[in-house]
Amino acid sequence: MATIMMVGAFDTKGVEYAFLREQILARGHEVMAVNTGVMGECEAFAVDVDASEVATAAGASLESLRAAGDRGAAMKAMGEGAAKVAEQGYAEGRFDGIVGMGGSGGSSVVTAAMRALSVGVPKVCVSTVAAGDTGAYVGSKDVVLIPSIVDVAGVNRISRVIFTRAAGAICGMVEAEPAPAGDDKPIVVASMFGNTTECVNACSETLSANGYEVLVFHATGTGGRTMESLIDEGLVDAVLDITTTEWADEVCGGVFSAGPERLSAAGRAGLPQLVVPGCVDMANFGGMDTVPQKYKDGTRLFYEWNPEVTLMRTNAEENAQMGRIFAEKLNAAQGPVAVLIPLRGVSILDGDGELFCDREADRAFGDALKTNLDEGILVREVDHNINDPEFAAAATALLLELIAEKAGE
Repeated sequence: MATIMMVGAFDTKGVEYAFLREQILARGHEVMAVNTGVMGECEAFAVDVDASEVATAAGASLESLRAAGDRGAAMKAMGEGAAKVAEQGYAEGRFDGIVGMGGSGGSSVVTAAMRALSVGVPKVCVSTVAAGDTGAYVGSKDVVLIPSIVDVAGVNRISRVIFTRAAGAICGMVEAEPAPAGDDKPIVVASMFGNTTECVNACSETLSANGYEVLVFHATGTGGRTMESLIDEGLVDAVLDITTTEWADEVCGGVFSAGPERLSAAGRAGLPQLVVPGCVDMANFGGMDTVPQKYKDGTRLFYEWNPEVTLMRTNAEENAQMGRIFAEKLNAAQGPVAVLIPLRGVSILDGDGELFCDREADRAFGDALKTNLDEGILVREVDHNINDPEFAAAATALLLELIAEKAGE
């Protein structure tokens, strides 16, 4: 028997949560009920953590939130409080998984609690926004969103099915024991794109042969944020940051930005890290019709990677800006770090004679990086394309040197 934290606004969604609670209890599990409703009390069932406790955890009071009458501020506070309640409760062993429901506002509170928990803790949210842009709700965690189909407003012939399946999902997740890991190996995280797959695959093969487990993250914004969060959680031993393209999206306003904290966690943790400007030649947008008008001035190169992804070649100015940003990030690193630059292209499309081949823009990155980087941080240039076997060999060899340097400290 497990205990499932059920979190949500029981004052306005009491009937719905009562049904969900009964479904969980019927499957033989306990429920830890956490109320985040601000305006009223829960009349449908007993609550384990009431709304006043959640507000207090956020440094507020329920009375002040009610008096202010600011719905947005109240939801922000209750989300912060729910996150702290969840984090502390899980650390104390009070529950094994978490479930909640809501519309856009309710989902923001529920998923704030979920994002406070480590990857691997079961998390299920029934939401009206599950089919929309869910990045803000999921963040870098393994939150399972179930579309509510109808609004979370009453128990009817549609919602009854959805709520029952959600209860079954969270119960099944807490019942499922993770497969045995066997001999745990040191973990190296790596960033990859379709344009750097050959490089990362070759590096992974070599590192695996040297006794490391390689976890690969797709550099689509979410992937970079997730990789950074795992580093912050202390789960990583070294970083092979081949594909730092998310910074191109951050600079150009593309859809795959991982935010301004990208390239920060490894340095903060003092981990060995090898950084490569992989795919900084491209910013990502949706279909061609989504590309900002300011880029449609005839001076830009575009490539339709697929019907939903349009790549834009970054220019020399943007590459110089990224070089300065990379230098700032790496100068702050507390552990061994090096940069490896492929001189014959940072992607497939940047290869000799390919559509995005622009050595002036590539040099702008390297020049700005070297100008602003602290002395003592190694920058090594390799006369190959990023996907050539020789570059992958150089990358793995240099990362292993950094790992050995860290071990010798």
